[in-house]
Amino acid sequence: MSRPLCNHYAALLSSAAAAAAGGGRDGARVAGAVHCLVLRTLPHPPPTYLLNHLLAAYARSGRLPLARRLFDAMPDPNLFTRNALLSALARARLLPDMERLFASMPERDAVSYNALIAGFSGAGAPARAARAYQALLREEAVVDGARVRPSRITMSGMVMAASALGDRALGRQVHCQILRLGFGAYAFTGSPLVDMYAKMGLIGDAKRVFDEMEGKNVVMYNTMITGLLRCKMVEEARGVFEAMVDRDSITWTTMVTGLTQNGLQSEALDVFRRMRAEGVGIDQYTFGSILTACGALAASEEGKQIHAYTIRTLYDDNIFVGSALVDMYSKYRSIRLAEAVFRRMTCKNIISWTAMIVGYGQNGCSEEAVRVFLEMQRDGIKPDDFTLGSVISSCANLASLEEGAQFHCMALVSGLRPYITVSNALVTLYGKCGSIEDAHRLFDEMPFQDQVSWTALVTGYAQFGKAKETIDLFEKMLSKGVKPDGVTFIGVLSACSRSGLVEKGRSYFQFMQENHGIVPLDDHYTCMIDLYSRSGRLKEAEEFIRQMPRCPDAIGWATLLSACRLRGDMEIGKWAAENLLKTDPQNPASYVLLCSMHATKGEWSEVAQLRRGMRDRQVKKEPGCSWIKYKNKVHIFSADDQSHPFSGTIYEKLQWLNSKMVEEGYKPDVSSVLHDVADAEKVHMLSNHSEKLAIAFGLIFVPEEMPIRVVKNLRVCVDCHNATKFISKITGRDILMRDAVRFHKFSNGICSCGDFW
Repeated sequence: MSRPLCNHYAALLSSAAAAAAGGGRDGARVAGAVHCLVLRTLPHPPPTYLLNHLLAAYARSGRLPLARRLFDAMPDPNLFTRNALLSALARARLLPDMERLFASMPERDAVSYNALIAGFSGAGAPARAARAYQALLREEAVVDGARVRPSRITMSGMVMAASALGDRALGRQVHCQILRLGFGAYAFTGSPLVDMYAKMGLIGDAKRVFDEMEGKNVVMYNTMITGLLRCKMVEEARGVFEAMVDRDSITWTTMVTGLTQNGLQSEALDVFRRMRAEGVGIDQYTFGSILTACGALAASEEGKQIHAYTIRTLYDDNIFVGSALVDMYSKYRSIRLAEAVFRRMTCKNIISWTAMIVGYGQNGCSEEAVRVFLEMQRDGIKPDDFTLGSVISSCANLASLEEGAQFHCMALVSGLRPYITVSNALVTLYGKCGSIEDAHRLFDEMPFQDQVSWTALVTGYAQFGKAKETIDLFEKMLSKGVKPDGVTFIGVLSACSRSGLVEKGRSYFQFMQENHGIVPLDDHYTCMIDLYSRSGRLKEAEEFIRQMPRCPDAIGWATLLSACRLRGDMEIGKWAAENLLKTDPQNPASYVLLCSMHATKGEWSEVAQLRRGMRDRQVKKEPGCSWIKYKNKVHIFSADDQSHPFSGTIYEKLQWLNSKMVEEGYKPDVSSVLHDVADAEKVHMLSNHSEKLAIAFGLIFVPEEMPIRVVKNLRVCVDCHNATKFISKITGRDILMRDAVRFHKFSNGICSCGDFW
């Protein structure tokens, strides 16, 4: 009676193991129930073959401790027993235990080696997998009358190991052995070979394997399409796709994803429409790819329709789809919709949080990016290199060195500092915050510098007027064979501008187009307008603008208008102001700068007319304010502000500074006051501007060894700029001011902007 009962129990355990391998949840429960029946109904010890089935069921169900306990209690384990436990240890990535069991095995077969190779490969140790395969080839043991030799599973695993290593020589050796062993006609080995060659960039070899394979299945076709798209061979991939008789959802998703990654988002949308028309099932990966395509195209209507479709198909709460939606709406500049999607997600992972942090940063909401990062930490999610790099970039945009330095410490503690995304963000941070020496030190410490690294340092030097260093660094970048991009040239052109290197700037502008094929953007044209204007060559600036293929943007016209104010050129100034008004009617810069030019000449009727024009067009000048951060608190000041708790001390400091500045030769520039009042009243109005109050606060509270960092929401006025130069000389303090136009570094009476902003 016991033999049929044992067979019945073995069948139940086989079903439980198969169900567990397929993702079922009842395998462990069934195995436990059968185990109880075995102990109650069968003599002890039960047959080894039955215990083998029980061990396999426990192992497949994820009950590894029970499987190990059963193994240790078995009186007569055989090769199948040891292989079952070895495979379970390999799946659990318990490499030391797996190696110990393998070494203790009195005999081994191909299954033993397959488990060992799979365990090493799955744990990210393909080199050790290759050594295990070499040991298999040296194995002289004979099992059941046959020498141990690799199987199809072995060779498939080795192809994947060679692919992970990127070892072309090993890959070709494994391919040769596949052919020698007679496995060349099997899709089980053919698909991994196609994938391996494609990943190694040997697309010709991949195509040859594919073409020579008989009886290709859909997996083989999908692998070939993926490889071709990875190698940017879009037409060839499309040809294979169209030649397929049967396509599954993976085929369609592969095409959508590949076209998106190759910058063909419109075609990806077309394929998605065909996919829907044919009634193919759409999964999270398809939605993720097509939402990415919509974001890149700024196709808001299509994106919203697909969002609605995800809701109807109950995919909107999927973590992968939710993250893609956050990214898509962020690229649409619909940050509040991105935020709404993010807040509705019931489950978030590092990708979701990173998408929201990057989205805030891309939309100029850097403070929110920092806040969400801290919220992520409170949720127990550890940042990766991309997340940390993104939040450091937000600190750079805020010119917030205090928070940025804290994240720098986090990068050191977490071990993420060597990652290039984090290192590049740190170089940008210190460069933008005026600590260019620290930025250069971090750059030099990087084991590898890419285009972004060089551009970050070039831009950092350029922002603070270090033209020679900027140009030297750029030339060194070129000599190292690093290809500059458009952002790099913006830094170089602005450096030429600030040093008056007009001819060199011209040559770089031409070099950018002719040698690197970079089409100038608005920022490049603005740099060229600045180059001519700053050097007083306003007529050449005008000619350059007239020869441009399109009109400058608002910043370009404001740059020319600012130069006209400085040079007193009313004719070109009016032309620039008129065009600025056409380009951006609600921009107050044209009115303010023209008012300043007329006020300097005492033309108050013109000033009054311009103000009436502002009122008629409902153009509002944003109230000026400045702020400074001290001990994690932001202190905000407006002109004549009396609300600060230390207001009395601040005004006393200002009075002392004023007296010292007068002794040094400071004369208030009353042209900055656009009111028809007596000069004495103008001087009084100038003396309590918001940036002066913030600087006085910094001089009182910020330690002497630290620079004073002030941010102003508007362009700093001429008088405050001049006064800050005097203050830096009198106090011996470095003062970094970020206004609406650029960064200013005041040191020993000199500003990095060269008195042009």
